[in-house]
Amino acid sequence: MTAFTHAPRRKLVRRAAAVGVVAAGALFLSACSDDGGDMNGMDHGSGNSSASASATTEAGSASFNAADVTFAQMMIPHHEQALEMAGLADGRVLGAELKDVAAKIEKAQDPEIKTMTGWLESWNKPTSAGSVPEMDHGSGDGMMSDADMGHLKSMKGAEFDKMFAEMMIEHHDGAISMAEDEQKNGKNADAVKMAGDIVKGQSAEVKQLQGILDRL
Repeated sequence: MTAFTHAPRRKLVRRAAAVGVVAAGALFLSACSDDGGDMNGMDHGSGNSSASASATTEAGSASFNAADVTFAQMMIPHHEQALEMAGLADGRVLGAELKDVAAKIEKAQDPEIKTMTGWLESWNKPTSAGSVPEMDHGSGDGMMSDADMGHLKSMKGAEFDKMFAEMMIEHHDGAISMAEDEQKNGKNADAVKMAGDIVKGQSAEVKQLQGILDRL
């Protein structure tokens, strides 16, 4: 807004400027009332937040829809199980390439869990897996049953390598499908971007895992 000069102004000019300020304020409030709901996470000029906190705040204050919420709520427990599976590779897996895949999973998915948890908290949505009725083992989301996980834990060496690769391919396929749904239906730009990263990264890992499996 143009700053006032020290020269005297006529009342009519001052009144017009005041009306302009009120109108601009109304437009700003209207813009902030989008689907994202409230103004949670907006930085009111503190200037002292860390870069990571700022990134989460920006995602939280941006608009979002039900697809974004479902994506984060379902992907968190999905990632948690992938991390559990990757953790089993230590001391059980034989192949160096499978160890590399497990390390990639841990490096990518642990930070994503933290980011998605931050989004849900800023959106005032539940983050616990128990609050997601849509997720069901064996429903096509790639989640493993307790029996599957128990079986994998009992394996070692070549048997473990084969079962790990088979299970992780199925698990990744489920995550890719969920991420593609977010790309189509999501509204939050950060969530849609993460979905794209998941599709790209896990598709590459599926190809790598299939190559390993073909050689076993």
